[in-house]
Amino acid sequence: MRVEELLFRIRGLRGPDTVPDPTVAPALVHLDGAPPATVATAGRLLAGVPADRLASEEFPLRPLRVAVTGTFTPGTVEPLLRVALLRAGITPEIHVSGFDQLVLDLSDPRSELAEFRPDVTLCLLHDGWFLPAEWDPGDLPGLGHALTDRAEVLAAAVRGFTAEQDGAVLLHTVPLSPLEHRTVISFRGRAELGRAWRQLNGRLLELGGRDGAYTMDLEALLVDHDGPVRDERLYRFASMAWTPTVERRYAAEAATFCLAVLGRTAKVLALDLDNTLWAGVLGDDGLAGIQLGTDYPGNCHRDVQRRALALRRQGVLLTVCSKNDPDVVAEAFDRHPDLLLRADDFVAQAVNWGRKDDNLRQLAETLNLGLDAVVFADDSAFECELVRRELPAVRVVELAGDPAGFSGRLLAEGHFTVLATGATDRDRTELYRARADREGFAATFRSAEDYLHELTLRVGVRPVDELSLPRLAQLGLRTNQFTMTDRAHTEAQTRQRAASPDHLVLTVEVADRFGTEGLVGGVWLDRAAPDHWVVENFVLSCRVFSRGIEHAVLHRVVELARAAGAHRLEALFRPTARNKPGGACWPAAGFTVGSTYEGTTRHVLPLDPPPRLLPAWIVLEEEGGVRA
Repeated sequence: MRVEELLFRIRGLRGPDTVPDPTVAPALVHLDGAPPATVATAGRLLAGVPADRLASEEFPLRPLRVAVTGTFTPGTVEPLLRVALLRAGITPEIHVSGFDQLVLDLSDPRSELAEFRPDVTLCLLHDGWFLPAEWDPGDLPGLGHALTDRAEVLAAAVRGFTAEQDGAVLLHTVPLSPLEHRTVISFRGRAELGRAWRQLNGRLLELGGRDGAYTMDLEALLVDHDGPVRDERLYRFASMAWTPTVERRYAAEAATFCLAVLGRTAKVLALDLDNTLWAGVLGDDGLAGIQLGTDYPGNCHRDVQRRALALRRQGVLLTVCSKNDPDVVAEAFDRHPDLLLRADDFVAQAVNWGRKDDNLRQLAETLNLGLDAVVFADDSAFECELVRRELPAVRVVELAGDPAGFSGRLLAEGHFTVLATGATDRDRTELYRARADREGFAATFRSAEDYLHELTLRVGVRPVDELSLPRLAQLGLRTNQFTMTDRAHTEAQTRQRAASPDHLVLTVEVADRFGTEGLVGGVWLDRAAPDHWVVENFVLSCRVFSRGIEHAVLHRVVELARAAGAHRLEALFRPTARNKPGGACWPAAGFTVGSTYEGTTRHVLPLDPPPRLLPAWIVLEEEGGVRA
């Protein structure tokens, strides 16, 4: 779609009686090559478009409240951010603070930003805020102390804000202007200034490891940026510390962060083979004719495999989507000496002569994941455009042209970025492979109950700890089927509840004869009332459905509630488009409807006499260490 046509369609959505156009949001990808001013124009126009005119079943939009505050004038960050968020499947409500309001916004619990209650707060920083107005190039140790003091002011404001607010805060490292750098005339002095500035950025990176706060390494992102970080005329005239191209780079990365906060980053990389994982066409050139190894262009394709393998080791599921002969492909993965990826690195393969959009649908269904969890990488412009048109939720990476740029293109948009990774993420390929083994094992039994008894299921329900908390929060945000709410607890909210004596947060781990499933669920409990506990949310991964896990978890929750003196268990449920499996849990466990208010149903289960919930085929492991 041409940019002019896209802007025309956006303008057509702004009238009072216009017809929705769900093709606009996914079509924002066509703005990638447009100047920042054009993208900003699109963002300003989109600010007046209601979300229901942009969303569709194929391209759903998730709401998010985003605040922008900073130490300088943000220029076009807001409209650029709006475009980046919409193309990522987020419909934002954005609050932008005035000039240099950052410390006031974060420190004052009655500031407009605080009262906005953002899900994400973006903190824009520039070097002029940290540097003393009349810093002395002859006293660089003194400058280092001043930078440390300024960083502590920021740290105190961030700590206070995250203690009061549930949302995530995004900081970033700060580039030092060449003008400031060259104010020091000695090489040794410049090196000392560089050390002091890197210590400052190191402090900012440390701040990103604290409760609810994260740090984008903007310095690293701008290493290959073409042009200055700031335009001196705009900086002096309007206090704008970033050029439009830097604002655009920041907005794109901030949108990636927002996706991670929502738990909506991609989980699957579907890779083409010919001229993608290797140079050449396997069917035409033969096994010996495809190019890999240390020479160009084979080394470029081998590097794509290296990046894909790195993604796999961090929890991304690799699949193959290729028009090819499956026997020939199997031989290549088995025999070619220069392939880094082997057949067992992939959780599924669609190697046939069918349409690639159909194959991607089948792969997503096989993995029990939505299409919005899939990234498709292919060298064919035709196949990429077909998938964009037929499957707008799938993220497409077109690997065309010089293969030297393929690895960079694969990773450029941060499709797989998450807030944190853990052992479960690293073992995800093995977990999915074990699931396939379970399905094959199940096929040998006449009844589901016989299968479940032989599976030797073990369930552990334990209080969340520092290691499991990020993973649990991520799981809660990503889960959309077995969940009880449309707004999952963020990591900051989960951490606050875990530390509160009036709440209890539990993790769920599952293992069986085929191995461990890892952390697969969690329960957020309110236990402030003396006579009852409330299940605020209960999530389970779809990979452990239909085994009675939820009843085993509730059995443990009932034990804990009774031990604390509670006489009943209450559970909240707010229906969404996809959480029907979660809602079915309560009546199946013997809960009855107590009340419904503003779309939320409260289910009730008496605890006297104690309900019998633990399935006979599950061993409930000792939880150990639950707070009384």
